[in-house]
Amino acid sequence: MDTPDILVLQASYTNTVHAQAIALVLNHYAEDPMGGGHSLDADLLQQLPAELAKRAHAFSVLAFVNGEPAGLVNCFEGFSTFACRPLVNVHDVVVMDQFRGLGLSQKMLQKVEEIARQRGCCKITLEVLEGNEVAKAAYRKFGFDGAKFDPAYGAMLFWNKSL
Repeated sequence: MDTPDILVLQASYTNTVHAQAIALVLNHYAEDPMGGGHSLDADLLQQLPAELAKRAHAFSVLAFVNGEPAGLVNCFEGFSTFACRPLVNVHDVVVMDQFRGLGLSQKMLQKVEEIARQRGCCKITLEVLEGNEVAKAAYRKFGFDGAKFDPAYGAMLFWNKSL
């Protein structure tokens, strides 16, 4: 079997190929049970790259395998009050089913870390479903751990309230 041609890059939201890849891969994630199990609205997917482009603190990393969209990481810069420095929150990580096992998550996270370091960030954060063992293993392999200050109080939890 030939070694696949893997390209990992920071997406340009105004590049049509990148915009289409973001929509395709994100919808793949949304359709997976780990992403909610439902397709996203086609109009939303079409508008998403332009909306992300309006946000100076947003960036995305794409992976292509042999020219095909294969993976996506959407990120947003935040701020650590304790460190008085920016941080990067990884919001979405997805690898298309047919490209799993090629190490794409590690390659994309490496690009995220490179961008975070260029921005002077103090850390990278992310959320993961408790039962997503594959993702948790990939994140641990990259160096993430369950955040906590004092073990007596347990790990940090991510909560939300829909509006």
